[in-house]
Amino acid sequence: MSENKKLRVALFFGGVSSEHEVSCVSASAWLRALNEAPCAGRYEVFPVGITKTGRWLACHPTPEAMADGSWEQGADCVPCILSPDRGDHGVWLLRDGQAELVPIDICAPVMHGKNGEDGTIQGLFEMARIPYVGCGVLASAVCMDKALANTVMDAAGVPHCRWTSAIRAEVEQDRAAVLDRAEAALGYPIFVKPANAGSSVGISKAADRAALDAALDVALREDDKVVLEEFIDGQEVECAAIGNPDDPANITTTRPGEILAGAEFYTYDDKYKNGVSQTVIPAHLSEEKLDEVKAEARKAYLALGCAGLSRCDFFVERGTGRVLCNELNTLPGFTAISMYPKLMEHEGVNFPQLVDRLLQLAVRRRKGAY
Repeated sequence: MSENKKLRVALFFGGVSSEHEVSCVSASAWLRALNEAPCAGRYEVFPVGITKTGRWLACHPTPEAMADGSWEQGADCVPCILSPDRGDHGVWLLRDGQAELVPIDICAPVMHGKNGEDGTIQGLFEMARIPYVGCGVLASAVCMDKALANTVMDAAGVPHCRWTSAIRAEVEQDRAAVLDRAEAALGYPIFVKPANAGSSVGISKAADRAALDAALDVALREDDKVVLEEFIDGQEVECAAIGNPDDPANITTTRPGEILAGAEFYTYDDKYKNGVSQTVIPAHLSEEKLDEVKAEARKAYLALGCAGLSRCDFFVERGTGRVLCNELNTLPGFTAISMYPKLMEHEGVNFPQLVDRLLQLAVRRRKGAY
């Protein structure tokens, strides 16, 4: 790649996921940033929207059309595919019976949840040998599956709450045994989550057996595996991590921020609709405790094999002060209310600078491999 040449960035957004709308809003922020300094002089953006039904469309929407979903009606939308052929290194436009190759330098999957954050699209980027923003296939898949992520964190000594899991077949074959196991291991209240979902979709808090029984059905509507965790009475804090594992000395974790949820727990509506939750940076913790959260975030980031970026979510238990890792999000939100860009801004990195840094990390991680 010539240093004077603008790098063409394929900006992937939307997707077949319950978080489709959040992705569109996040990607609209990227689109704006890519047209501001320092990005405007370095990159050319090539948006690729993926509809809820899985159609891939090359398009050139405004940030507003991207955010509100009207991009799909754009007259400039053209069906496309990312070629897995390593000789192509780009996207094929399929128009009027003709195919036109558009070379791509970097892929930026600003997508959340299944089919975007779970290693699937990352696998396609790997096959195409195109550098991409964020974690690789394995880390993306493991972090997406909360049961697998918990298993890795337990093995690595990253502190976590008590938990258990069940697959759909177990629930269908012996529901009572699943309920008994959760009650014996965790006690009430119990949080029930789809193993593979984000943005608090499908999560319930169960105070008794009847509520736990119903919560299993809610979670199983989103995934074939559920994770059940003990309730932690604590502050919800989040830490942004950025950097590549091949250069661990330059992996940075920010000072943690705190979520002041507007409900019993931080729900999807709290995050994106109601506007009742608040964020505070830094979190209301002692300097010693802030440093402990930062250290555990770094430990979890490395243990799970993350690259590029991740948002690391924790509880700090009231009374004991225990720092407990909740989960890592490998492609966190980039909306106006999202914590990851706010945490980076608090460190002095504005949004366009953050986007530039993530793209540069993608290039560096793959330098020499392609």
